[in-house]
Amino acid sequence: MALRCMIVDDSPRFLAAARGLLEREGLLVVAVATNGADAIRYAAEAGPDVTLVDINLGEQSGFDVVRRLTREAGLAPSTVILISTHAEEDYAELIAASPAAGFLPKTRLSAGAVRDLLGSSA
Repeated sequence: MALRCMIVDDSPRFLAAARGLLEREGLLVVAVATNGADAIRYAAEAGPDVTLVDINLGEQSGFDVVRRLTREAGLAPSTVILISTHAEEDYAELIAASPAAGFLPKTRLSAGAVRDLLGSSA
């Protein structure tokens, strides 16, 4: 059975590109959201196995959205991954303090990278 994924990013262009890439590589993208409120609602409705959350969601912090997803939507911390165009070092302390399983740079986003990170967080 395919890994069910939700992507949270404020860029419709990135959402479309990421969805296409991940689906071609065997993940099933069950929802996309552009803000925290939609992410909470879609997480509860779609029940993704993994949720990718952009660190910078325009006026919202991806770190806040991750905390809300784990608290309000009941997602396990091991199933939430932070993503960004910025280097991991730029946010290392915040990433370590967040309930997310880890971080992936957008330039390295792939189904294999998601699976690897989930495997290392289990």
